[in-house]
Amino acid sequence: MEYSILMSVYDKEKPEYLKQAIESMLNQTAKPEQFVIVLDGKLNEGLQTIIDNYKLNNGKLFTIVSLKQNVGLGRALDIGLQHCRNELVARMDSDDISLPERCAKELALFEQDKTLAIVGCNIDEFWDDPTDIKCSRVVPSEPEEIRKRIGRIQPFNHPTVMYKKSKIIECGGYGHTRGNEDRDMFSRLIHSGAKARNINESLLLFRSNADNYKRRKSFTRLKSIYKVTLDIYNRKHCSFFDLLYVLMGQTALFLMPMPLMKLISDKALRKER
Repeated sequence: MEYSILMSVYDKEKPEYLKQAIESMLNQTAKPEQFVIVLDGKLNEGLQTIIDNYKLNNGKLFTIVSLKQNVGLGRALDIGLQHCRNELVARMDSDDISLPERCAKELALFEQDKTLAIVGCNIDEFWDDPTDIKCSRVVPSEPEEIRKRIGRIQPFNHPTVMYKKSKIIECGGYGHTRGNEDRDMFSRLIHSGAKARNINESLLLFRSNADNYKRRKSFTRLKSIYKVTLDIYNRKHCSFFDLLYVLMGQTALFLMPMPLMKLISDKALRKER
């Protein structure tokens, strides 16, 4: 089965991380038919040089979509999706590392079950050294479990998913929300009747660090969580108790000291390695 890779890059990314991310997808045991990279605004010289070299040395594999200004991840992915020529699309972030078997195992599930719309997997988190895994983020694997828990948690690790392009477009894509656009889209997708699974295996190394925890303390991020959660509630995609659980829980995490927030976040959502 042929598939496209969809990645968005913006100016603040690190060139060495981008190269690792691209190489990890080129080294998949199931090779991609197309690699779409959306340049979300003007990039620094280091990033642009890496992308230009990959385009030059890989023939028609790379499709580069250049945006004049930064529009945010969700909008950039919606634009990039229009340039994907295959029905199956594998998401990839520009600073993570996919294990070689990731796409092959996701493709195998689509081959086995033609009704599937989206497949993801667990992730292992590291800080500086990819061989030094700090913890894992385990997500629900079965369709009913995913549907049951989507009102309260993010049931997919976004950089790991492979989905059917047509199903994402049918549910409205990532939309115009900046921040938590993936959770909003996944909610609309699942409640449209789409079937989903996660592979109960870590197939991607997620680059985490202290800055990630600082971003979780951002008031802008908290506002985006409020907005997306209220939108999900207004669409009747979660209960009033789910709404309170998310709003109160996220507010508490925002207000508590960083060490306590990190401890609770890791214990609730992750497994230590």
